[in-house]
Amino acid sequence: MGVTIYDLAREAKVGIGTVSRCLNNHPSVSPQTRAKVLEVVKRLSYQPHAYAQRLASKKTNTISAVIPFFTNYFFIQVLQGVQDKAGELGFDLILYGVNQTSQADYYLRRSLLRGHVDGVMFFSMKFPESIVAKFTQINLPLVLVDAYHPMFDSIHVENREGAMNATRHLINLGHKNIAMINASLETQPAQERLEGFRAALDEAGLPFLMDRVVVSTIGKQDGYNREAGRESMIELLQRMPGPMRPTALFIASDVQAIGALDALRDAGIRVPEDMAIVSFDDIELAQHARLTTMRQPMYDMGVLALEKLLARMRNPSQPPTLTSFVPELIIRSSCGALMKAAGSGPGLTPAASGIHL
Repeated sequence: MGVTIYDLAREAKVGIGTVSRCLNNHPSVSPQTRAKVLEVVKRLSYQPHAYAQRLASKKTNTISAVIPFFTNYFFIQVLQGVQDKAGELGFDLILYGVNQTSQADYYLRRSLLRGHVDGVMFFSMKFPESIVAKFTQINLPLVLVDAYHPMFDSIHVENREGAMNATRHLINLGHKNIAMINASLETQPAQERLEGFRAALDEAGLPFLMDRVVVSTIGKQDGYNREAGRESMIELLQRMPGPMRPTALFIASDVQAIGALDALRDAGIRVPEDMAIVSFDDIELAQHARLTTMRQPMYDMGVLALEKLLARMRNPSQPPTLTSFVPELIIRSSCGALMKAAGSGPGLTPAASGIHL
């Protein structure tokens, strides 16, 4: 059996209450007594039990993450950053996966229970106004990721600007008939990416027609999935057949783009010769599929989220902070820019162009 607080009290010839106050830096202990107790702690190589430390400090060393459909590739990579940083700092992580908006409110209220967690991270959803007052009242540290609220620390992705840059890239390549595959407009990223798509068309003097936007809610993850991308591509080809078919396409996520590539292959449509594609996220699969995409620093966002949460724990009174990330255009084969730069003519096979369908 290891050294206990009773052993320390006996060796230092003080009460266990005094030892406890010394270990927790209580101001009521004299410098002489503290020095005597700490000398015994060092000599006996005392290691306080982690659970006892948590009880004494009223800390759980646990944080919660309220996150929609966390099987999504985007969230897996963000959470990897959170988990790595949490493990490095000795924190446990509780994941609450949200399938419906009402669940977000429920899980937030669970996190508010006294002594349950030391802080909360809230991902990619609109924060419920009904619970703002409760969080500020009890001063529980909170960080919003891929979301924003003026009362709390936030990490925001410039989805609108990223979508504008993706669409501008297609316009700069000479495309005028550009369509979009989007996810559920109940999600904030999908709303902002649609706004960016439209803004880029307006900027270039090109018409925006909602018939050229397929909004999908197929399957889980609010439409951010491979099957949704495939079905959306099939629907788009049915809406705009033959000469009406768009020559370029902006897709709201890489995983949807993977499904869209499946549908295009089945239809005998070549990428990028017959249709250029730019998507969003830059998940690992995007590189294998040679997708031109808007890169989000997903892992770094996860690390930063935890760092912000710890900073809020240390200094609860500091003003809320906002960190914004502008996605970076990563050019691969799917948009046709590399083929155009090489001076390749029409008729290039998919294998030769670097697209693996």
